[in-house]
Amino acid sequence: MPPTEPSAEKVQKLIAEADDESPIVMINLLRYRDRAEYPRGSGATPCSGEEAYQRYGALVVPMLGEVGAKILWRASVKHTVIGPAGEEWDEALLVQYPSRRAFLTMVGRADYQRAAVHRSAALADSRLLATVTVASGF
Repeated sequence: MPPTEPSAEKVQKLIAEADDESPIVMINLLRYRDRAEYPRGSGATPCSGEEAYQRYGALVVPMLGEVGAKILWRASVKHTVIGPAGEEWDEALLVQYPSRRAFLTMVGRADYQRAAVHRSAALADSRLLATVTVASGF
């Protein structure tokens, strides 16, 4: 099954580096399910994966502002020019956080955990890359 949630090991590494106050940009690569797969008993109205992700976004965008984060860019992916065969994405999203700690604070919130059910239901596959700015130029 493709990864849509972080492993405990990767979360621990991010936590270990949380004292770094450098801003981070999270690169999100998203592939939606045709139909969202909610857990039994969730009470969620059936919808497409993309619609489930929109539900997630509607709940999370205010949380972003509360931790000082913002969406920098969101786009529909048209073609994978370089990448493994079969690795295709529906959307790419860049979210800037003031620090790793801000990201961890947000995802640790109880209301975020409740919202994340929509993200999990929505995604068939994903990547989440934490990046820091390097000196410009080559």
